[in-house]
Amino acid sequence: MGNIVKKSFPVLNMHCAGCANNVEKTVKKLTGVVEASVNFATNTLTVSYESGQLTPGEIRAAVLAAGYDLIIEEAHKEERQEEEQHKRYLRLKRKVIGAWILVVPLLLFSMVLMHMPYSSEIQLVLTIPVMILFGGSFFTGAWKQAKLGRSNMDTLVALSTSIAFLFSVFNTFFPEFWYARGLEPHVYYEASAVIIAFVLTGKLMEERAKGNTSTAIRKLMGMQPKIARVLRNGVEEEILIEQLQVGDLVVVRPGEQIPVDGQLSEGDSYVDESMISGEPVPVEKKKGDKVLAGTINQRGSFIIRAAQVGTETVLARIIRMVQEAQGSKAPVQRIVDRITGIFVPVVLVIAILTFILWIVIGGNEYISYGILSAVSVLVIACPCALGLATPTALMVGIGKAASQHILIKDAVALEQMRKVDVIVLDKTGTLTEGHPTATGWLWAQPQEIHFKDVLLAAEMKSEHPLAGAIVAALQEENIKPVTLDSFESITGKGIKVSYEGYTYWVGSHKLLKDFNAIVIDIMADMLVQYESDGQGIIYFGRGSELLAIIAVSDPVKATSAEAVRELKRLGIDICMLTGDGQRTALAVSSRLGIERFVADALPDDKAEFVRELQLQGKKVAMVGDGINDSQALALADVSIAMGKGTDIAMDVAMVTLMTSDLLLLPKAFELSKQTVRLIHQNLFWAFIYNLIGIPIAAGVLFPLNGLLLNPMLASAAMAFSSVSVVLNSLSLGRK
Repeated sequence: MGNIVKKSFPVLNMHCAGCANNVEKTVKKLTGVVEASVNFATNTLTVSYESGQLTPGEIRAAVLAAGYDLIIEEAHKEERQEEEQHKRYLRLKRKVIGAWILVVPLLLFSMVLMHMPYSSEIQLVLTIPVMILFGGSFFTGAWKQAKLGRSNMDTLVALSTSIAFLFSVFNTFFPEFWYARGLEPHVYYEASAVIIAFVLTGKLMEERAKGNTSTAIRKLMGMQPKIARVLRNGVEEEILIEQLQVGDLVVVRPGEQIPVDGQLSEGDSYVDESMISGEPVPVEKKKGDKVLAGTINQRGSFIIRAAQVGTETVLARIIRMVQEAQGSKAPVQRIVDRITGIFVPVVLVIAILTFILWIVIGGNEYISYGILSAVSVLVIACPCALGLATPTALMVGIGKAASQHILIKDAVALEQMRKVDVIVLDKTGTLTEGHPTATGWLWAQPQEIHFKDVLLAAEMKSEHPLAGAIVAALQEENIKPVTLDSFESITGKGIKVSYEGYTYWVGSHKLLKDFNAIVIDIMADMLVQYESDGQGIIYFGRGSELLAIIAVSDPVKATSAEAVRELKRLGIDICMLTGDGQRTALAVSSRLGIERFVADALPDDKAEFVRELQLQGKKVAMVGDGINDSQALALADVSIAMGKGTDIAMDVAMVTLMTSDLLLLPKAFELSKQTVRLIHQNLFWAFIYNLIGIPIAAGVLFPLNGLLLNPMLASAAMAFSSVSVVLNSLSLGRK
């Protein structure tokens, strides 16, 4: 068994949701395919397959046999897809213009000059090129699908126009058949030609509108420079970005975009990282500092040693994540796919029944009405609007989120977010800045430099966010760490080390209790003051002896209180979890207006708290740093990580806020609600359109008021429905 590989390939020549469904079915049948999904709005196939059993070439061959095509080359595939889409748009434009040039005089003959000699023959001559030259793709597409025992929009268009055309040809050359029965032989060439012209026009408008849904991705891709300047053998040369290799020395001048992730090897500057981090202030970069692809060098020139190139850079990962999210399917879309899969065959049956009922009820004189009604049913029932309803809304919503520095992993996360009624917030790094500083030191006995040496050595090995504050403070005093005999991390409590036969420990008051250490009265009074000010407390001891209490201040973010207020306004309850003591937690939660909090929380406690909320029937979102809170994040219905530049926890959480601004949180939830509301609107109108349109096309109103839907109007309505769904989705981008 080979490794499971997940890849996305642009799909060419798809015309409707039925096409997407056919490509998906074709790929799913291949040996070695684990999962396959086709997004009609993005024209993308996402497939997971076993590399030992299947190759991209074999997948493409199967798709080609089904009448479509894939772009499997990795290099410039997005640019090639965009180029192919532009060519398709231009071809459609030429077809639309050509079709209408012939349709306008055809309409004149069918409506005004219908009694002119040879009018029917002239209409026939005008209709043939419309069907062959401009509508030929519908017939070839329908034939390819028929050979595979499948159907799509091409089937509906080809059948409807062929029936109207062949009926008209029969009436043109054998009018006496109808005269002998006392009936007038009508021709409907204009119906065939106008249906093709309207469908092509609708497709043209749809292509143009769909192009606008991928604006966010194009902006992200525009941040990737195409050329890099490298030093090789002491000579500076320009190469394509694809030719860069890890270890290359890349020269970046002022005002240029950085082409790779890497470290400064020479020089210094200020770099605008706002497109990644969202922070507007340029960041100073010196030798050894890391820089990211797509960010902008503002001042001096420098040389970077490339560490990640091409698809491995942070920017490339973000683009790939957004593309995969836009191509993912919301749970509601799976229902739509099943409906779309049987839609065309059901419509064909309805059209046949419509024709039969007209003949049964009205007799031979209603044959023309029966044919027109059947044609109208075939035309109006195109499933394009259904196929576009969900993916276009998702594309715009997820793209909009990315432009606001909110990375949403998939459509499921987007749909789940609107159901959340409780948000659990970790304190450190989420509600607070995450850059703590040591602000107070209380020693139980006269300070001994030896204890500070041990404390520094211990905290340098700790991964806790507050440890960095103690390390920084001690290093400022030029304290040098000792070499420890052993080190042990105690989850959720702190660390334990041994040195020269003694056991030292650093951590929370839970560790203080474990070692039965006592806080003397003179320290206890100051301890209360520290905790009441909302400062975190770290205890340092040796055996059962408390050596020092260190107060660490981690300021609350300027936007945290406003973010909490906004989340409450959205009707979401807020809870705070922290490993700090009760008084510290109370001080911080009171300042932010959070009524419910849990202090002294170990990682297991956080996960258990999330589980308890879920048992109460709550939908829970957990917001943390993606690492320390991994248990709770994994358990939550929606996991949200606070990203910090290159430390973005994109692989951990469903949603990543790329900046430290907590106000992105209410934005993300509001965007989720708007996007899902838009999906429901689109699906409602797509379903209602078919539920109302098909019966009217079949002629249910004819006995009441003589109303019969003309096939030309049916084709216009069908085109308008698809375009209206896409335009409605695009409205989200303006909100």
